[in-house]
Amino acid sequence: MPDLLLELFSEEIPARMQRRAADDLKSLVTNALVDAGLPYEGAKAFATPRRLALHVAGVPAASKATREERKGPRVGAPEKAVEGFLRGAGLSSIDEATIQSDPKKGEFYVAVIEKPGRTAIEILAEVLPGLIKGFPWPTSMRWGTGSMRWVRPLHSIVATFGPETEEPDVVPFEVEGIVSGTTTRGHRFLADEAFEVRRFDDYAPKLEKHKVVLDADRRKDIILNDAKNNAMALGLDLVEDPGLLEEVAGLVEWPVVLIGSFEEEFLEIPDECIRLTIRANQKCFVLKNPETGRLANRFVLTSNIEAVDGGKEIIHGNEKVIRARLSDARFFWNTDLKTKLADNLPKLDSIVFHEKLGTQGARVKRLEALAKEIAPHVGADVDKAKRAARLSKTDLVSQMVYEFPELQGLMGRTYAAKQGEDASVAIAIEDHYRPQGPSDKVPTDPVAIAVALADKLDLLAGFWAIDEKPTGSKDPFALRRAALGVIRIILENGLRVSLSDLIGRAVARLSVNVEGQKTDEIIADLMSFFADRLKVYLKDEGARHDLIDAVLALGGQDDLLMVVRRVEALGKFVASDDGANLAAGYKRAVNILRAEEKKDGAKVSGEPQAEYFREQAEIDLAAAIKTARSEAAEAVKSEDFEAAMSGLSRLRAPVDKFFEDILVNAEESEIRMNRLRLLSEIRDAVHVVADFSKIAG
Repeated sequence: MPDLLLELFSEEIPARMQRRAADDLKSLVTNALVDAGLPYEGAKAFATPRRLALHVAGVPAASKATREERKGPRVGAPEKAVEGFLRGAGLSSIDEATIQSDPKKGEFYVAVIEKPGRTAIEILAEVLPGLIKGFPWPTSMRWGTGSMRWVRPLHSIVATFGPETEEPDVVPFEVEGIVSGTTTRGHRFLADEAFEVRRFDDYAPKLEKHKVVLDADRRKDIILNDAKNNAMALGLDLVEDPGLLEEVAGLVEWPVVLIGSFEEEFLEIPDECIRLTIRANQKCFVLKNPETGRLANRFVLTSNIEAVDGGKEIIHGNEKVIRARLSDARFFWNTDLKTKLADNLPKLDSIVFHEKLGTQGARVKRLEALAKEIAPHVGADVDKAKRAARLSKTDLVSQMVYEFPELQGLMGRTYAAKQGEDASVAIAIEDHYRPQGPSDKVPTDPVAIAVALADKLDLLAGFWAIDEKPTGSKDPFALRRAALGVIRIILENGLRVSLSDLIGRAVARLSVNVEGQKTDEIIADLMSFFADRLKVYLKDEGARHDLIDAVLALGGQDDLLMVVRRVEALGKFVASDDGANLAAGYKRAVNILRAEEKKDGAKVSGEPQAEYFREQAEIDLAAAIKTARSEAAEAVKSEDFEAAMSGLSRLRAPVDKFFEDILVNAEESEIRMNRLRLLSEIRDAVHVVADFSKIAG
C-alpha cells in the first residue's frame, strides 16, 4: 500500500517545541486521513532544529464510496422541520428524498446520501494546506510580505505519496507561495545543498549522508553514549541530566561531543551551583570524580559541526564563557558567606508573599510559632524546630538563589552548615520544601518534618482563609501538591497526629480577614480536601476506592495513619469468604431496611425485644450481634483493626441462617418491627468498622 512522506523545512525551531510539534503533526495528519476514510497501518513523526517530518505507512490509494440512509421527519411535518432535514442531508428539494412507511409511525422521508470514493492524493492535497497554515505553535511569527504565521520562516515542503514498487507522486498543493515538491536540504554548515527525495526509505539515508540525524531519540543516544565514553577515557563519570539531554538534542542536527575544562579553583563553589551555571549558560553537562563524589573541572559540550581543527576553537569559546560565569558564581558564593542567615531576616519584611497574606517575614513568624507547636507531636526538639523555621526562607534573599531560584533550600542548608548551625537545622532548611512531587523523597529528620508540616499547613490554611482554593484543573499555588506532601510526610514517617488539630493551629496563626468564614468552617473544608487527596494517594498505592470511601464515610477520621491501617484491614477482610458473605448479608439487610424506611419515612431504630422472638435463628443472631459488636468496638478502640474484622466475621453464619429461616415481613406488626430492628442492629454493628454500603460488589 502507498506511503506518505511529508517534510516541513524551516529556520531553527526552538528545542522546547520540537517534540510536541512532531506529535501534533502526526495526530493532525492521521486524524484527517481517518476522517476522510483513509485508515493507515502506522505513522511516525520526527523533528530536527530545521524540519518537521512525517512518515505514514499503509495508506489506501483511495477512499471507498459510501451510501447512507438518513431518516427525516414524517410526511406532512412542519415546513421548518423539513427545511432542516434538507440542509442536513444536502438536498435541494424534498423531491430528492424517498418516502418509507412504518406500520406504527406512518410515512416519513428518507434521504439516500451517496458519496463516491476519492483518491488519497486528492484528499491530501485538500487537507494538508489547512493543517500547515493552522499548525498549533505556542508562539509564531510572520515574515516578508506574507500573512502566514509559523514558528520560524518556512522555506520548503516535501510531500510525496505512492507505493514502494512505483515512483511516488508529489501531493500537489501550495502554502503562501511555497509549492510542495521533492527537494530538501542537508545540514546548514556541513552539507547545505539541495537534493531530491522520493519516499521515506531514501529520505532518512540521504539526510544522514547530508549530515542530518533525523530521529531525536537517536541524537540523544549519540550524545549520551559519546559523553559517557569521553568521560570514561578521563576516568570520570557523566552527571546525567535527562532534561538537558532532550534540549541539546533539539539544538543540533549532527551531534559532535567535545570535552572542555575550567580552573580547579572554581571547585570551591558548591557542585550544584557549578552544574547549574554551566547548564543554564552553555547547555553543557558536568563530569564527576567517582573517587571523591565531587565534580571534576571538566564539562561536556555538544557541537553541531565537525570542525577542521577538531573542535579546539569551539572548546576555547565555551571555556571562555564558562570561566566568566563561574567567576560570577564564585563572587555570589563568597558574598553570601559573609552574611549570616539570621541577618537576612529583616530583608524578608520587604518581600510580599501574597497581598492578602503579608510578607515573607510575617510568614516566617507564623512558621516559627507553628513549628514550635508541631515539634512535640513528631518527636522534634522544640528549639531546633523554631530555629530551622526562623531561618527557612533566609536564603531567598541570597545572591546565589536570586541567580538560580531552583537552589532555594539547598543553598540555605549549605550556608547554615558553613555558619555552624546544628545539623538538623541545616537539613530542615532544605528539606522543608519536600516532597515537591510524587517522585521526591519526604523529610525524615524530626526537625525537618516539623518545619515541612508547618510550611505546608500554613500555605493551605492561608489560601483557604482568603478563598483562593484550587478550581478544576487550576491550582496556581500548588495547594494539591502541598496537601499530598502533608499526607506523605505523615504516612511514610508513621506519625500519629491529629490532622484537624494541626490545621486548627495553622488557621489560628493567621492574621488575615478570613473572608467571612469561621475557623471551624475552614478546618472542615480543608479536612474534606485532605480526604480527597488521601483517596488519590491510596488509589495510587493500589487501594480500592470503595474501601477508602467505606472507611472515610464514618467521619472523624483525622488520624491518617489509622485510616490507612483500617483500609488495609478492611481489604483483607472483604477478600475472605467470611467478609464477602457478610457484605452480601449486610446489603440484603440494608436493602430491606431502606425499602421500609422509605415507606414509613422514619429510620428503623431501637433494640429488638426478646419477647417477640419466635425462631431460634432470631435468638442466635441477636446474641451474635451483641458479642461481635462489643468485640469489634473494643478492637477498634485499641486500634487492632484485624481483630475488629475478626469480631465481625462471627456474624456471617447467624446472618446467613437468619435469612434462610426467617420471613422478615411477618404478619404480626410487633414481630415484623422486631425483625427489622435486628436488621438495623446488623447495620449498626458493621458500621463500627466501616460503612459497608460503600463497598462495591
